[in-house]
Amino acid sequence: MTSTEAGALRRLAPPARRFLAHRKGVLIRLALWSLAESGQAFLVGHAVARSVDEGFLAGDPRRGLLWLGVALVAVLSGARVVRGVFAQLAGVTEPLRDGLVRHAVDRSMARAAPGGPGGTDRAAVSRLTNQVEIARDSFAGLVLTLRSFVFTAAGALLGLLSLHPALLVVVLPPLAAGLALFLVTLRPMAAAQRRALAADEALGEHAASARAALRDLTACGTGPGAERHGADLVADAAAAARTLAGWAAVRTAALGVAGHLPVLALLVAVEWLRGHGVSVGALLGAFTYLVQSLLPALHTLMTALGAAGSRLLVVLDRILGPEPEPEPEPELELGSGLESEPASEPEPEPEPEPESGPSTASAPAAAFAVHTAAAPAVELRSVTLSYGVRAEPVLDALDLRVAPGEHLAVVGPSGIGKSTLTRLVAGTLAPSRGEVRVAGRVVTGRPAAELAALRVLVPQDAYVFSGTVGDNLAYLRTDPSPAELDAAVEAFGLAPLVERLGGLDATVRPAELSPGERQLVALVRAYLSPAPLLLLDEATCHLDPASEARAEKALAGRSGTLVVVAHRLSSAVRADRTLVLDGIRAQSGTHAELLGRSPLYRDLTGHWNS
Repeated sequence: MTSTEAGALRRLAPPARRFLAHRKGVLIRLALWSLAESGQAFLVGHAVARSVDEGFLAGDPRRGLLWLGVALVAVLSGARVVRGVFAQLAGVTEPLRDGLVRHAVDRSMARAAPGGPGGTDRAAVSRLTNQVEIARDSFAGLVLTLRSFVFTAAGALLGLLSLHPALLVVVLPPLAAGLALFLVTLRPMAAAQRRALAADEALGEHAASARAALRDLTACGTGPGAERHGADLVADAAAAARTLAGWAAVRTAALGVAGHLPVLALLVAVEWLRGHGVSVGALLGAFTYLVQSLLPALHTLMTALGAAGSRLLVVLDRILGPEPEPEPEPELELGSGLESEPASEPEPEPEPEPESGPSTASAPAAAFAVHTAAAPAVELRSVTLSYGVRAEPVLDALDLRVAPGEHLAVVGPSGIGKSTLTRLVAGTLAPSRGEVRVAGRVVTGRPAAELAALRVLVPQDAYVFSGTVGDNLAYLRTDPSPAELDAAVEAFGLAPLVERLGGLDATVRPAELSPGERQLVALVRAYLSPAPLLLLDEATCHLDPASEARAEKALAGRSGTLVVVAHRLSSAVRADRTLVLDGIRAQSGTHAELLGRSPLYRDLTGHWNS
């Protein structure tokens, strides 16, 4: 037994003894019903043997039928015995369930009460529901099977001995071998059960956290990171389940040895037994003991003890054991539009020198400065993206270079791939083929903390969290001065909203803001970010034209590169260069150049102007 299991047994032994000591009356009544079950098992095989030897083979059918009648009464009485057993079983299992629920509630309340460790007891619900029910069901199954096996086996073995001692010589060795093999599996089965339960809990906690943060993950584009973490947890749970299944297979082999070899041994030894004076009726009675009583009880014992026993030990230790020391919990990463600054800057990875390009107008975060000296702010090399093996590509062999400090607008019909392009550049979507680089770094597969130092993505549905106005505006920058905050608020025309809310220290209630107000908050947040690249995916769609122009002017004046998926043609007119996506090829140029050479751009211009 491992030290963990031994420790769990030591912790659980005193409360278990106290619990059983207060229910002596129930246990005595349960034992009496179990003695009746033992007598029933003895009578069935004994009556069959007597009916053959003293009745049918002795030429007295009436006596044989009488003994068969005794066997029938013994079998039918089993229903009454089972009913009595279950009636007493409730007197043990239900108090156990109630006691575990009280203990879980007391622990949760003590944690939250003044003077307690505080915080949210995230495992309380699991202990009150799933784990308590597991403990109650496992305990009930364990009591039933252990009691049934002990008393049924006693009745059956006593019956075999009464028929002829030689029967025990044949039956006991394979029975003992199977039981020994089964007992060997108990310790690793308990350890595997513990790991499986821990893996299931970790997966369930991650699923609950991700479900609660769906809006955050969608707004920030960090779903892939959460998905990878979930995939790792699923893999851990699957590995634990495979280990548990392997030991279950060994347990099944033990069941085969103990459950089938005694019958085969009895068949093989018939001639030897007959030579030692075992009668035909005794042989038939022995088979009856094995098939009707002993082996079914053994099968139930191994099945229940192998699974329910280890599971009960693990769950009771979780509920009744000492509360673990709190550990820092990993939080879901918020990337794209809401990345937090990385705790420590990553070491730059060696990569091939990027192709030379225009000199930089602004430098990215320090961790990536070595790669930005001559690298384009954004570079796509033959990028293709298809949502499926046979699907038409949304982007097909797209090449694009955006110089540092450039203001690029992206236009095209709805569904042509504009948002897909921003997600590829942000690193939240991997291309089917090709390579996407930001500041000379390949972005696909990079952690959110590294991507946060390179770019900010503001989606159509801007995200505002419950907190102060200042916290929302400075979320991507931890040290803005009051002057910088005031200047940003003034640049975006946000002063009336801040004044209405009660100032930068006032609490924001996101539901009370209009979509346009939430967008302005998100745009100021991106403006204050130290990231050198801003990606706006129709992030001004809820603003009026004047507010949109003011916001884009402020963002374009910011040190860094700006890529805007245009909601209005005016965004393309204000940009240094415009990229037109038409599903066949991409064209780029100034507003005047595209009017001369892009029929689609001329059509879009007429449509938007109207």
